[in-house]
Amino acid sequence: MHALQRLWHHARAYRRDIRLATLYSALNKLFDILPEVLIGVAVDSVVNRGDALLGRLGLPDVKHQLLLLGALTIAIWVCESLFEYLYSLKWRGLAQALQHDLRLEAYDHVQHLDLGWFEERSTGNLLAILNDDINQLERFLNGGANQIIQVFCSSLLVGLVFFVLTPQIAVLALVPVPFILYGAFFFQRRLAPRYAAVREQAGRVNGRLNNNILGVATIKAFTAEDYELDRIRAESDAYREANHAAIAWSAAITPVIRMAIMAGFVATLVYGGWLTLDGELAVGAYSVLVFLTQRLLWPLTGLAEITDLYQRSMASIDRVLGLLETPVRSAGGRTPLPRAAVRGELEFDDVSFAYGTQPVLEHVTLRIPAGHTVAFVGNTGSGKTTLARLLLRFFEIERGAIRLDGRDIRELDLRDLRHAIGFVSQDSFLTEGTVADNIAYGSFGASRAAIVAAAQAAEAHEFIERLPQGYDTAIGERGQKLSGGQRQRLALARAILKDAPILVLDEATSAVDNETEAAIQHSLEQMVVGRTTLLIAHRLSTVRHADRICVLERGRIVEAGTHEQLLARGGSYAALWRLQTGERGGAPQPA
Repeated sequence: MHALQRLWHHARAYRRDIRLATLYSALNKLFDILPEVLIGVAVDSVVNRGDALLGRLGLPDVKHQLLLLGALTIAIWVCESLFEYLYSLKWRGLAQALQHDLRLEAYDHVQHLDLGWFEERSTGNLLAILNDDINQLERFLNGGANQIIQVFCSSLLVGLVFFVLTPQIAVLALVPVPFILYGAFFFQRRLAPRYAAVREQAGRVNGRLNNNILGVATIKAFTAEDYELDRIRAESDAYREANHAAIAWSAAITPVIRMAIMAGFVATLVYGGWLTLDGELAVGAYSVLVFLTQRLLWPLTGLAEITDLYQRSMASIDRVLGLLETPVRSAGGRTPLPRAAVRGELEFDDVSFAYGTQPVLEHVTLRIPAGHTVAFVGNTGSGKTTLARLLLRFFEIERGAIRLDGRDIRELDLRDLRHAIGFVSQDSFLTEGTVADNIAYGSFGASRAAIVAAAQAAEAHEFIERLPQGYDTAIGERGQKLSGGQRQRLALARAILKDAPILVLDEATSAVDNETEAAIQHSLEQMVVGRTTLLIAHRLSTVRHADRICVLERGRIVEAGTHEQLLARGGSYAALWRLQTGERGGAPQPA
């Protein structure tokens, strides 16, 4: 389906506004053309006096004819100005409303796509769609749509006047129009793939810039500024070349159209003049035809600009609607899950999962009683974090099932499921705002007292109090004004404030110093009481008090037990413990 048809089907709520805007554009063009007709009538009145058209209609006095024509001209100009105001208001308002709703709809849709989709996409390209491509649609609706309608109406109305006055000249004047339209469509078909390539390359440039800005500290540390400048230059050159390929075709449209216009205008000027000299055409009619030939054909020179804007917009519309049509894989179930009713018993039943063709988890079976703390340890890539992601349904299980209180989580309402889980990731996300805003993220109605209590439990209160405005201190984009440890403590405070029956801590203390880690560990000991907790960690000192510790290797649980049991077994866990603590023996150490 063509991009414009896709947009029409998608913008159902705006169809009435589109029809009104189209009507205003058409009426504006009607009143825009009428003054040329009145000029012809005025010339006819002055030259032929009583034999003029108005005289034959019952108004013999030429001065009265001119007064009437003056009054009609004023009325027509008022109407033309009114409808110009109305179409401008309607098209611009439509552009703002549609781009606003489309951006929100696209962003909302993106939020519901699973994490696997994001891992296969460039962030910069996604930002280009949500910003540049939607803005391109806005530019088209602001002016391009009205231009297309008015060119069509102008051709139709002027052609009608021509055939009423003198059909033979009408044919001559209109002969170039099919060639002009064919030329416009000819160029349009060749511009479409080129502008699609331009939009794709714009996304690559955005992606490279976004990646480099986020990694500017690393670039500086490795003095790679020149290297990265060369990479940006290469992407920008490719973008420039893609634009050049499109411009080479779009720039040729106007000269071709101008030659066709010249042929039509000369035909009307010369042949119409001959007919007037031979007495077959009135002077006033000849004046109208000369004026209207220019009004008919000259606006067609704008087809170059219109075609260019149109093709850029269609390429952008295809990208935006293509994003909106991306299927949401992880659709939530319908079974409600009131948080107060959640006990927190979890069961992983023969769970297997792979990223693409790379297996990550294989036949994981585990039961976690409600209120117990279970830790997952193992080398990088062993599947620890993937278990947490599957529980939160960031990804869909490929084989097996995960059950919460005996119910398959795929049957549960997705929002209810996630409301029941407090999550702290090793990559702490902070939003631009104040310290208090970030702690209360997800618990937006929390009181200041609750926020402070959560910060105290996460051992964050002391450093927050030292900030310039305390809890009201703005922390910058992604919390860049804070250290890694401070960011992680705010993320932990956020999970504590949520007070969910299930807690998932994925390397929650990896970015804090030993002293702070010890303090947080003391707080966590109080926090995990009465709730099911999953601890994912590399540092075994943070999990030694767990009710059960599971050791993962290559996606399988190879050992499980308490800290003392695993040390006594002398297996993988004991080897990791000795490696981290420097102990030579495998005997259990006092807790």
